[in-house]
Amino acid sequence: MARRIASIEQEIRALSASDKEELLRVLLEELDGPSDASADKAWLDEAQRRSREIDAGSVSCTSADEVFKKIDTLLKK
Repeated sequence: MARRIASIEQEIRALSASDKEELLRVLLEELDGPSDASADKAWLDEAQRRSREIDAGSVSCTSADEVFKKIDTLLKK
């Protein structure tokens, strides 16, 4: 018979912060399922393409602060 969630929660609360972090990482990986190699490659290809564009100067970069300011402005409209 499965243990009650309350019992498991109590044990989790007794763990150190680093053990809780490791448990959370394991649980999230379990929920996400196996890695998709084609998706990982697509993201890597995209990151490399963007890096080449930045290095070549063919695109301009916007700081995170600027992006968030623009978002705030748009949301306030």
